[in-house]
Amino acid sequence: VELVESGGGSVQAGGSLSHSCVVSGYKYNMYCMGWFRQAPGKEREGVANVDTDGRTTYADSVQGRFTISKNNAKNTLTLQMDSLNPDDTAVYYCAIDIPCETWWILRRPTLGYWGRGTQVTVSG
Repeated sequence: VELVESGGGSVQAGGSLSHSCVVSGYKYNMYCMGWFRQAPGKEREGVANVDTDGRTTYADSVQGRFTISKNNAKNTLTLQMDSLNPDDTAVYYCAIDIPCETWWILRRPTLGYWGRGTQVTVSG
């Protein structure tokens, strides 16, 4: 299984960025997939996920600003991030095959499959 991430970057507060994650070698549409992030000096935290039925869930801190979507035909997961603020600065990780009920308490990549992470820096 391989997750290849792209996107991220640097932006001024109030701006937008997006991430994409292309998944290959994964045969089972099970559990949740989505994004985590880890800011300097902080624990990794869940940001958003989508389950096998397409239902999406977001952390309170990003609700209304971030949008997660998946394209099953292209095996691609996307995170659109709008109205960014400096608190969103972190390394963002794509992750799949994680039980949905554990998403919001998971702090380390001990379950599922993970991308290498992409940096998001919000200044201002």
